[in-house]
Amino acid sequence: MTEYMEGDAQCAKEPPVAEQVVVFSGEAKSSAFNQFTRLVRLHSDAICSVKFGKNPTATTDSRRMSAGVTEYFAVESGFKVSAIANT
Repeated sequence: MTEYMEGDAQCAKEPPVAEQVVVFSGEAKSSAFNQFTRLVRLHSDAICSVKFGKNPTATTDSRRMSAGVTEYFAVESGFKVSAIANT
């Protein structure tokens, strides 16, 4: 049996410190992540491209996500995510 101290597990925290839904057909941005956000979980129902930053604007050349895929990203507080539909 292995014992872990709090903070040792490499997994997402439950409950999350915040949740957002970004609806996009063209390009759309999230609200800024709060000061406690260090990891975000993205799940897209559609093929899209995403970009992170203080004021990001995703283009179809940005990081692509397939439909139905969930990914985790380490981020800085105050960052936003921008998403745009892609093929």
